[in-house]
Amino acid sequence: MDIRYSTNQRDVKRYTTEELRREFLIEKLFLPGELTATYSHVDRIVVLGAMPVETSLELGATLDCRKNFGVDYFLQRRELGIINIGGPGEVTADGKKFALGHLDTLYVSMGTREVTLSSENAGEPAKFYMCSTPAHKACPTTFISMEKAAKRHLGGRASSNERTINQLIHPDVLETCQLLMGCTILDEGSVWNTMPAHTHERRMEVYMYFKIPEDNVVFHYMGEPTETRHIILHNEQAVISPSWSIHAGSGTASYAFIWAMCGENQEFDDMDNLSVMDLR
Repeated sequence: MDIRYSTNQRDVKRYTTEELRREFLIEKLFLPGELTATYSHVDRIVVLGAMPVETSLELGATLDCRKNFGVDYFLQRRELGIINIGGPGEVTADGKKFALGHLDTLYVSMGTREVTLSSENAGEPAKFYMCSTPAHKACPTTFISMEKAAKRHLGGRASSNERTINQLIHPDVLETCQLLMGCTILDEGSVWNTMPAHTHERRMEVYMYFKIPEDNVVFHYMGEPTETRHIILHNEQAVISPSWSIHAGSGTASYAFIWAMCGENQEFDDMDNLSVMDLR
């Protein structure tokens, strides 16, 4: 498991491109037959990727839970969100099976002891993108299809940011302890997300970009509003955004991204909006 420690905005001003990437970029999420994990000390979120092929993968089997989390099993004091961005797959949570098609979601309750992940077809494996946050109460394990998402259509063609925000793990859809997750899909021809930019001092966020066409990239913008930086992301890579940082992106083609948030509250609109003219 890759462990990332917190960074402050004063030091980040002096980072090189390589240092920015090392601190905030998660380059390899999906490896055939493996489970990957990045533990960020920013609000203690854990970002995981699982790509089962011939055999199933057991969540927590390679995480050394006693050493890294001080618990006997991974979700003893955590909740978990799973979104499948690959082929059809199945998640088994304490013996209960859930079939997850493309962009289907599963929220898994704190206290769930065993979670296994498998693909329906090894030739078209599932890709389970997961985020886990600390929890203080158990909320029911719940399946959410994309059709059940709370949808918000934002932006416009003239500003190249026409997009649909699909709120999946969200108070308008189900009860969780603190985790929020959703999927934003840009319309064809739109390339900007989250612009005008904002910060939310009370919550951190992780963006995972996918559906980026071959030979295209996304420029992810971060940093303080008057000290902006950028990181270039390829398909199916993620970036950690601390609460003090903006988080916006522009692509060389249309794309989609999964956002995950945790922190003081679950208010989606609790943000400090910024004017594009004030960015530096």
